[in-house]
Amino acid sequence: MTTSTGIATLLSDPQLEGKWRAIAQKVADQERITPEEGQLLFEEAELGYLGVLANTIRERRHGDKTYFNRNFHIEPTNVCLYTCTFCSYSRLIKQRSDGWEYSLEEILDIVKGYDDQPVTEVHIVGGVLPQYDIEFYSNLFKAIRAHRPELHIKALTPVEYHYIFKKGKVSYEEGMRLMKEAGLDSMPGGGAEIFHPEIRDEIAGGKCTGEQWLRIHEIWHELGQRSNATMLYGHVEKYEHRVDHLEQLRQLQDKTGGFQTFIPLKFRNQGNQMSHIAESTVVEDLRNYAISRIYLDNFDHIKAYWPMIGREIAQLSMAYGVDDIDGTIDDTTKIYSMAGSEEQTPALSTEQLVKLIRAVGRKPIERDTLYGVVKDYTDEVFEDDKQFRGYVSLPVVNK
Repeated sequence: MTTSTGIATLLSDPQLEGKWRAIAQKVADQERITPEEGQLLFEEAELGYLGVLANTIRERRHGDKTYFNRNFHIEPTNVCLYTCTFCSYSRLIKQRSDGWEYSLEEILDIVKGYDDQPVTEVHIVGGVLPQYDIEFYSNLFKAIRAHRPELHIKALTPVEYHYIFKKGKVSYEEGMRLMKEAGLDSMPGGGAEIFHPEIRDEIAGGKCTGEQWLRIHEIWHELGQRSNATMLYGHVEKYEHRVDHLEQLRQLQDKTGGFQTFIPLKFRNQGNQMSHIAESTVVEDLRNYAISRIYLDNFDHIKAYWPMIGREIAQLSMAYGVDDIDGTIDDTTKIYSMAGSEEQTPALSTEQLVKLIRAVGRKPIERDTLYGVVKDYTDEVFEDDKQFRGYVSLPVVNK
């Protein structure tokens, strides 16, 4: 069923209730839904209905294309000053023996370990500690840029920048300018959690506020640069908090146009202070992807982070608004595996990612960080595909 056929069939159903018909018509006409309609979708909409709407938008923008990139992660430390209740990754300073703290030279050695591999991006994010300051990250970015100029540096969240700028006694504006000059190319979307102070104070007290997170991204966009955005869902927040979060992102995107991708992040309950909270179901995960795609009409991309939700759910998500499933990762991140994510050793080869995408009828497109097409793998034939696997045994028919 094509996109246009799907929504046309929905709208032609005489039994479709008026409230659902109105939202579907807005999607068909490329009109924006309201926060009240977003709330209604979260509270009452059925999964199949949401899938038709989200896939309509997804295919209108990208057809069957699904993007991925070749990347690796570096996490300088998992020791952190903050005590977020949802975090299974970080270790407090008093638990330093359970963690790691890489030096600049050790981080560079990790980068150099990929010198013979066709990766296009290094993703750097980790805990917050005093020694990881403006000077440290400026020198790190400069060193990576000098060693491998074409490698895209996507690094640090507003949580880290807020701390190091405050410690360095520089404004957000000056700090982000310094980072750009040092070689920072783009910002990941982490640290957003939930913007609403009622929830943010409960799960991430002490970190930058939602307003500060948004302001740092706004300044980065004003410098002509791009970034991503996330939302941590499925813990103590209510649907109105999710809608508020999406609305604030949509408003900033209207203003700057600097966000590329939105990534819903599923709360995982292992090894943290919120382990008593049940995790969201697969149906809820898919509903959240779909509503995010419908609501964020000014975001180009919705990403499913496959190491967090697993390969099979990532495949399903492509029918619910998702057009990006992140990268090869190469088992270089522990942030989600330590929280009990589906993928405990998150590494996929390019061939595996391509075949994962193809298996659900989508076209795999390798991209760079800014969504420039590196290679279209739609018709790629891998060596494994050419291997002779023996003759097929046929049944013997007795005459």
